[in-house]
Amino acid sequence: MAEENGQFVFTDFQESTSARFNTDGQANNNFHGPGLPGLKRRGQGHGSRSWIKIDEHGNSKILELDKATVMRHCALPARDLRLLDPKFIYPSTILGREQAIVVNLEQIRCVITADEVILMNSLDGCVLQYESELCKRLQTNKDQPDGLPFEFRALELALELTCLSLDAQVKELELEIYPVLDELASSINTLNLERVRRLKGQLLALTQRVQKVCDEIEHLMDDDGDMAEMYLTEKKQRKEDFLNNDLYDQPDIFGKNRGAARSAPISPVSSTTGVQKLQRAFSNVSSSKYGSFSASSNGQENIDQLEMLLEAYFVVIDSTLNKLLSLKEYINDTEDLINIKLGTVQNQLIQFELLLTAATFVAAIFAMVTGVFGMNLKTTVFNDPDGFNWVLIITGLFCLVLYIAFLIYFKHKKLFPL
Repeated sequence: MAEENGQFVFTDFQESTSARFNTDGQANNNFHGPGLPGLKRRGQGHGSRSWIKIDEHGNSKILELDKATVMRHCALPARDLRLLDPKFIYPSTILGREQAIVVNLEQIRCVITADEVILMNSLDGCVLQYESELCKRLQTNKDQPDGLPFEFRALELALELTCLSLDAQVKELELEIYPVLDELASSINTLNLERVRRLKGQLLALTQRVQKVCDEIEHLMDDDGDMAEMYLTEKKQRKEDFLNNDLYDQPDIFGKNRGAARSAPISPVSSTTGVQKLQRAFSNVSSSKYGSFSASSNGQENIDQLEMLLEAYFVVIDSTLNKLLSLKEYINDTEDLINIKLGTVQNQLIQFELLLTAATFVAAIFAMVTGVFGMNLKTTVFNDPDGFNWVLIITGLFCLVLYIAFLIYFKHKKLFPL
């Protein structure tokens, strides 16, 4: 890939380790004009970043490109490249454009064209795996094409690695959260509750990421126009064929078609002037430049190939999402079990409080009788040696009967089982 104004810096792939760390190159080029010191030129000052270019033959190179160069080369607006900026956190997105596919799937951020992939350089394991695996597949299938165009093979690998990465994270979370939930169900304490709260936060964040990937794939499958935009190879081939045919049909300086010299003379009635042909050719070239060339027949987009590809990975990511939802349901069930246990303990405490309150009331009556007889009162009860004992016995029996009456009342009101 070459650009006259792009300032491409090619380095050897074997010496790419040092280039991976240089992601903050300077491209400031300040313009010092009269009255406006330090004013930056338009399109500059965006700092070059390290990119990995992978061509259709599986060759990989490290490039130092600024934002404006990538925008010109891939015909992308600035808002699309903003999705690839590592300084910002955007949800997973797949955008089909006229000459490129913008992919932002987890750590894999790249621009896919009809014959190359421009990948955001990083030391992340997913990025390195994507680079090596894509180069390996392209070199292996160089002589044995699998029927998929280049852009779909690159997109398929990005979807595959993203689905595998998310599924691995879900399995890791499952292995960590199930033992914690089982331990919490058997022993409710502050430490276990804090661990479950932390894991629940991780589960929520991971669910949102998986849900976004699932929604993005589903959105593409529901929109035939977006899927048709992604047929970059076919659009490029149709555009080249159209331009070649249009160039072949353009009139020469004598107002005759270039192809007419080899054919029979054209009738003056059916022929058009050179000016009309030039206007028609200019109009067709303009429409081919800005129009969308998709694999279509009689206005119907042939998107079955991409739709089957997306559907396969939609099933995979939907399965991962179901695992997360099952895990969330398990957490909710554990929380319900904990609430039931806490409610049972609270009910037991209330029952014990009722029994204790009833016993306290009965004991207060006994203490009241004892206190009355402890006063300096003149009564014949003390004349009989066994009289006070009978008072104690009768008072105790009365208190016991009263306590039993309280228990029968509690049972009748079903305050607690007896």
